Amino acid sequence: MLQGKQQKSTTIRKVWVWCQEVDLNSLEGQLSAPRGGPQTFSRPRIQVWLIRLSTSILLWTCLIQLLALCQLWHPHLRGWPPCLDQGDFHVHASAVSDAVNLSSHKSFHVGKFPLPLPRKYKNNGYLLVSCNGGLNQMRAAICDMVAIARHLNLTMVIPDLDKTSFWADPSEFQDIFDVKHFIMSLRDEVRIVKEVPSKYQRRLRQGKVLSMPPVSWSDDSYYINQILPLLKKNKILHFYKTDTRLANSGLPLDMQKLRCRVNYEALQFIPQLEELGTRLVRILQANGPFLVLHLRYEMDMLAFSGCTHGCLETETEKLTQLRYAYPWWKEKIIDSEQKRLDGLCPLTPEEIALVLRALGYSKETQIYIAAGEIYGGHRRMASLHVAYPNIVRKEMLLSPKDLQPFQNHSSQMAALDYLVALQSDTFIPTYDGNMARVVEGHRRYLGFRKTVLLDRKRLIELLDQYDNGTLRWDDFALAVKEAHKDRLGMPTARRVIPEKPKEEDYFYANPQECLP
Repeated sequence: MLQGKQQKSTTIRKVWVWCQEVDLNSLEGQLSAPRGGPQTFSRPRIQVWLIRLSTSILLWTCLIQLLALCQLWHPHLRGWPPCLDQGDFHVHASAVSDAVNLSSHKSFHVGKFPLPLPRKYKNNGYLLVSCNGGLNQMRAAICDMVAIARHLNLTMVIPDLDKTSFWADPSEFQDIFDVKHFIMSLRDEVRIVKEVPSKYQRRLRQGKVLSMPPVSWSDDSYYINQILPLLKKNKILHFYKTDTRLANSGLPLDMQKLRCRVNYEALQFIPQLEELGTRLVRILQANGPFLVLHLRYEMDMLAFSGCTHGCLETETEKLTQLRYAYPWWKEKIIDSEQKRLDGLCPLTPEEIALVLRALGYSKETQIYIAAGEIYGGHRRMASLHVAYPNIVRKEMLLSPKDLQPFQNHSSQMAALDYLVALQSDTFIPTYDGNMARVVEGHRRYLGFRKTVLLDRKRLIELLDQYDNGTLRWDDFALAVKEAHKDRLGMPTARRVIPEKPKEEDYFYANPQECLP
């Protein structure tokens, strides 16, 4: 197209030169004639005619050249009319790592980079996905499902998010993640659509679609040998319970790298969340370095885990009732104290106050609490506030008007905490849940940012010794520091335990295939 425009421009320039070289006297003589003959033109009228013609040609030439320049530069222009196609991009891991720094959070959205060419492949069917769990559990599941769809040459439909779990968050995918960015930034890997074609809509409405949960921790051979034949036969398949459905290790390298690409590049939050998260980070940074404490001491976690250390009897009863209210929480009878001694409980607010002091964090440390409502409220948080008066939450830094659009949407509120946790100087989770592990991996990806990975079993031993007076403070502090000198989110090999995937290191906590 550009070559055609250049040819037209060349033709116009030739006409312009010809007009300038015309002998006006000769032309006047040819056009003049006796009365009764052809109409006579005077020289001044010929000059006016030529000037008008020349001006028109010049204007058209400028317009054509301007359009050509627009086509050349339009990927860098934003907010121009629809005639300029919106660009997309394919960002590599190194670009993201370089672009995101402690001083600001930069996201990569459609329009900033050239659009990747769509991958052409024979579609083996449509994959529908219903995620389960909280924000980060669903986030990891989405990454897995994209990798599976790519491996099986499927077309993936935008996932449905969990609306029936403890949080009862009604948010749709597009309420949290940038849908256009998600689709377009992955189009050179897998085709993603907002809904199945009309020819399958009737089957979907009638419930005549094969629906199943994939087998947990499966490798690629399971999907090739067992799932792909079902898709080729039915042309459409619905997966539910999609968390941890891919093995941590032993997968093809391209699958592992695609899991990373989805997680760190394609799953961008909507601009409203990104902008508010950036504002939170700037407010915190204006007051100096800050530590994000993922204090996972909320009602749902305590009920699920059965950890009740320090709870009142009435609080323990409520947690037990909640655990029995959710049939998919399989473990009902739990020995809370033994679980705590095994290091399987989240640290309490009182315990983490002592641990932070032992690690050397001063009273002036600015601490951002990334969590929902702490179970037990002020009673449980009192000792932590005394030890660290500079404790803040997003509700303290932003106005009710700022947070109003996201209220009663736990996943959207969790997204704000996620963005702040990524940019913190130090990240400390009190329990290795989904957010803790996914943020840990993301911080590794962004340059191995400091993440203190607490050895809870060792800490409980030391805390109990300090509480009963058998360990002095200086010895306690020294032992705590010694136990964590090599647990700071530094480069390390992912631990693999054959036949025991739940006990080995989680892929998204240490995506070593994607790290430098």
